[in-house]
Amino acid sequence: MARFKLHLVDGTYELFRAYFGAPPATSPGGQDVGATRGLLRSLLSLVRDDGVTHVGVAFDHVIESFRNELYAGYKTGEGVPAELMAQFPLAERATEALGLVCWPMVGFEADDAMATAAARWAEAPGVEQVLLCTPDKDLAQCVHGTRVVRLDRMRRLLLDEAGVNAKFGVPPASIPDWLALVGDDADGIPGIPRWGSKSATAVLRRFARIEDIPDDAARWGSPVRGAAALAASLAARREDAALYKRLATLRRDVPLRESLEDLEWRGARRAELEGLCRELGDDDFVARVPRFQG
Repeated sequence: MARFKLHLVDGTYELFRAYFGAPPATSPGGQDVGATRGLLRSLLSLVRDDGVTHVGVAFDHVIESFRNELYAGYKTGEGVPAELMAQFPLAERATEALGLVCWPMVGFEADDAMATAAARWAEAPGVEQVLLCTPDKDLAQCVHGTRVVRLDRMRRLLLDEAGVNAKFGVPPASIPDWLALVGDDADGIPGIPRWGSKSATAVLRRFARIEDIPDDAARWGSPVRGAAALAASLAARREDAALYKRLATLRRDVPLRESLEDLEWRGARRAELEGLCRELGDDDFVARVPRFQG
């Protein structure tokens, strides 16, 4: 059986990056479409790479998720430019027109879809490696050996399990605990007062999970600066820490309907892509696509 790599793409990140990095553009109908154009070019660049055969792209179709029901301070769509929010449906259509599987998440997040797909297919017959195409630190928790890795496409940085340990000081399984203690501004997780990256790394290296960290710093067994104050802060906020860890833990039970075979890229859908590109005012793009479905 031929072996292949499975690329799982954070479409939300790609769209945000295109919005803030690609040249602005307006469609013939007057809509801001620069981010969608940039996304199309990024995805086309991916499928044109040698060895890219199976691809899934996940979007936050609705920014809010089940996590907002758990914690009012969790990230929302507030502050996201209206011109960018309006392009999410267009970006999803563009992804499908290019012939790629698209997962528009409602209730879950794009990261949850990627985590689910990685867990479901990492050991599937034929899969040589799963690449989580995003720089998002949340996805570091899904990294496993060199089998499931995180890829920052823009910087061409690959993070395997050894890389996660080197970058965060803890293994992938402890990333949700690390984020719960340190906090994550991008997701609205405040973290536990007094705890920072160095202290979280030092303590989690010993205990791995927040639940296993003793309230008594004398039992930590290794010197940590300000240990007594850190222990007291955590002891007073155990419920908060458990909630933050739950928020930071990616779900791996998203009901993705597709099979692994469905993720094989067989070319763009010509009629859909041509129609979309006319709508975008980007007719030249179609000529760059190397393959179309029969």
